[in-house]
Amino acid sequence: MADITELILDDHEWFRRRFAELDELRAAGTVDTGRLGAVWKPLSDHLDVHAVAEEEIFYPQLPRRGGDDAADETLDAIGDHNDIRDGLHAAARHPVGSAGWWDGVAQARTANDEHMSEEERDGLPDFRLHAAPGLRDTLGRQFSEFMSRHAGARGIDVSDKDPEDYVRDIERELHETGDGGPRASDGSLGIGSLKGK
Repeated sequence: MADITELILDDHEWFRRRFAELDELRAAGTVDTGRLGAVWKPLSDHLDVHAVAEEEIFYPQLPRRGGDDAADETLDAIGDHNDIRDGLHAAARHPVGSAGWWDGVAQARTANDEHMSEEERDGLPDFRLHAAPGLRDTLGRQFSEFMSRHAGARGIDVSDKDPEDYVRDIERELHETGDGGPRASDGSLGIGSLKGK
């Protein structure tokens, strides 16, 4: 069985290696758009699917099972996913290898680097600390199945999500189901107003 936190970390390493491949091609002065595209297309697709898998499987559980900062970590992560998608969409508007394409790639990479760093420092350790190993394994299985089912970004919505609405929906579900997780005395996640975050 695979712990979801380990699967997410495995993807992070894969992303780093693919961006490093693009660095190598650029440093070598590669203008072969076929080679650039052969690295970028699976990387771009995997970034999209990974973000949606986290949004469907991991991040709904973090506020339920994480520590006191789990809702803020979730809010931030959904915003990061939007920033990554914005870079991917910017690159897609330009021919592979063009200046505009490289700008979009850089935008996606910068947002992804920031997201991975925050997730590895905050969300993943928080979840490992508070969520039972059996739950992490169950979610890992769901995550793997989702990734396989949607390889190549098939059949998923890759549009931006409103981070505030996303967290509010989780909070509403927690209130309706009474499902664990940290809460303030009023039954909320204790994050208060999300305005200005």
